[in-house]
Amino acid sequence: MLAIAAAEPVRTRLMLALAYDAALCREELCSLRTDDLDPGRRLVRVRAETTKSWRERVVPYSAATGVLLSEYVVHRATVSRARGGLFLSESRRNFAQPLSLWTWSKVVRRIAVEAGVERFSTHTTRHLCLTDLARMSWEVHAIATFAGHRRTDSTMRYIHLSGRDLAEKFTRGMEHIHAQRVALLSVGARAPEGRGDRACPDCKERGTRLGLATGRRALEPEPAAER
Repeated sequence: MLAIAAAEPVRTRLMLALAYDAALCREELCSLRTDDLDPGRRLVRVRAETTKSWRERVVPYSAATGVLLSEYVVHRATVSRARGGLFLSESRRNFAQPLSLWTWSKVVRRIAVEAGVERFSTHTTRHLCLTDLARMSWEVHAIATFAGHRRTDSTMRYIHLSGRDLAEKFTRGMEHIHAQRVALLSVGARAPEGRGDRACPDCKERGTRLGLATGRRALEPEPAAER
């Protein structure tokens, strides 16, 4: 998929990169304006009116995407120097007009078919981004904020972790806990016999008394049986 996309025009490559970096859905991506991006800080503003949740958010994009943006801005100036929609159509019919949702869908569909990944859609990059954030151990509430979701159950529908991902997260998260438990078990295994009654700090004094009392009873001879 990436090999096919690498041969695409800079506009397409930038749109795919931004869609992934910022977890943008189709409407959010195609509605971006020239003043929504802050190249100095590598931030993109997703306006509330372009989102389903009507929540504005500001999210970062990578340095590699920043390079593509710089290249595209130079190219865009050959189409139009006017402010407004960031991504412009270059067809004769809609030249210099904002790129439509349907045109973008057709572009992605063509690339997916050519790459042999027909299930890939304009929404796949958003799923990939949020899943990768989960793989990096982001908290689900932080991922929801990044995605612009009001509720975390919406976010969970976007996260697709494999069994291997879950196993790795479990290993990383439980490693120190396992080490602590094994250490405690090792200490317990080395403890001298007869002192198990002193293991609980809260019952140390009582346990000691019980231990001594038990010892005394063991040493005392049993009373003669009544006849």
